Amino acid sequence: MRAIAVIPARLASTRLPRKMLREIGGRPLVGVVYQAVRSSPLLDDVVIATDSDDILRVCRRHGWKAQITSAAHSSGTQRVHEVSNSIAADIYLNVQGDEPLARPEHIATLLDVMRDSNVCVGTLKTTSAAADVSNPNAVKVVTDAMGQALYFSRATIPHDRDGTGPRYYKHLGFYAYRKAALDRFVALPESSLERSERLEQLRFLENGIPIFVGQTPYDTIGVDTEEDLQRVELVLRGH
Repeated sequence: MRAIAVIPARLASTRLPRKMLREIGGRPLVGVVYQAVRSSPLLDDVVIATDSDDILRVCRRHGWKAQITSAAHSSGTQRVHEVSNSIAADIYLNVQGDEPLARPEHIATLLDVMRDSNVCVGTLKTTSAAADVSNPNAVKVVTDAMGQALYFSRATIPHDRDGTGPRYYKHLGFYAYRKAALDRFVALPESSLERSERLEQLRFLENGIPIFVGQTPYDTIGVDTEEDLQRVELVLRGH
């Protein structure tokens, strides 16, 4: 099973300007993610997909494989699709460029989900920390008994009406696709749920394309703010 990982990395970001090039431990964020993903022995290749000449220059200076993709893309999935049109693989992984705590175990669990040839889209979840349950920046996911996603939301789902204390799961920014799923995604218009939640994976669910979810014990910190950047630096220093 030939698998490549694509790291979408656009330069524009509202909450943390030019965050892909912000440094963590002396390395730009995009490089921290690249090297973390590259540490997996299960991948045939890792590519940074960017719309920025600045990011491309940094990647080339450090020897990180990168290619320019269209600035017109509105989602990371579209950027992965563009890469899939030029690089052949059985499985395409999408590792968000703001996931510096990516581990080989994340990659392994995601590829295990995709070993079933009937699975076209896969992703990951982990048990949610208490602080993330009501945090709209931490996306929650609920699944059925077979591990298929029922819904993703920034809201707290499931709603604990009777105070029974359900287990909450946080969705992590790792995806895997077969080529046909990527082709289908870009052919579909933006869905109403996707627009409402600002979660691109809802386009699959709203169009009847199942997403299967693997579980990992390893949480991550997606970098969206200055505080996130500082938290990641502390983690990587071993604190």
